[in-house]
Amino acid sequence: MKIGIIGAGGMATALAGKWQSNHQVMISGRDPERTRVAAERARADHGTAAEAAAFGDVMVLATRWQDVFDAIESAGGPEAFAGKVVVDINNPVDIETFRSTRKDGRSLTEAIAEALPDARVGKAFNMAQVAVWEDPDMTYDGRQMVVLYTADEEADAVFHTLITDVGAEPLRLGGNGHAYQLEAAAAIVIQFLFAGRDPKTIFNFIQPERKPVR
Repeated sequence: MKIGIIGAGGMATALAGKWQSNHQVMISGRDPERTRVAAERARADHGTAAEAAAFGDVMVLATRWQDVFDAIESAGGPEAFAGKVVVDINNPVDIETFRSTRKDGRSLTEAIAEALPDARVGKAFNMAQVAVWEDPDMTYDGRQMVVLYTADEEADAVFHTLITDVGAEPLRLGGNGHAYQLEAAAAIVIQFLFAGRDPKTIFNFIQPERKPVR
């Protein structure tokens, strides 16, 4: 697959570094030098948001949650995402209250999907921070990390591949009506991280009958 990433921070670099061995990846960002450095670290290509949107069959929104809709416009607006699978990795969380900033009971993912009506939008990779995605092992307490995600059935195979290719096990929660639950769960992890927990603190989905302790 061709994967375009909008954002050049730690999450973009970590995920791109995992994907580049099986896919073509382009990282984009507002700062050309920072983008170049991130791409070199991940052994990926680099460009502008518009170039990444033209490049990718799959688009990953890896900006700050506050910047998502500006990033969409920078890439060319909704038309630039038409026909693509779009992966939202963001968490709209207030870091003072550790609660969702969404006031309508709907997820950021649903708002993105509404803004991109011709794209297939879903949510993944939002429940752990950079250090986890940089981990080459992806096992915790002897069990492979499970990544919960939301996507419609048409995009399911793409999300499954992206998650498998970072070394984790995919587990679909359902459609984007469940994305709010993923954002709320991530807020709990974020609160513990800000309290000083290890950067590799995660929720893992334990399946004893399928994942015996090694």
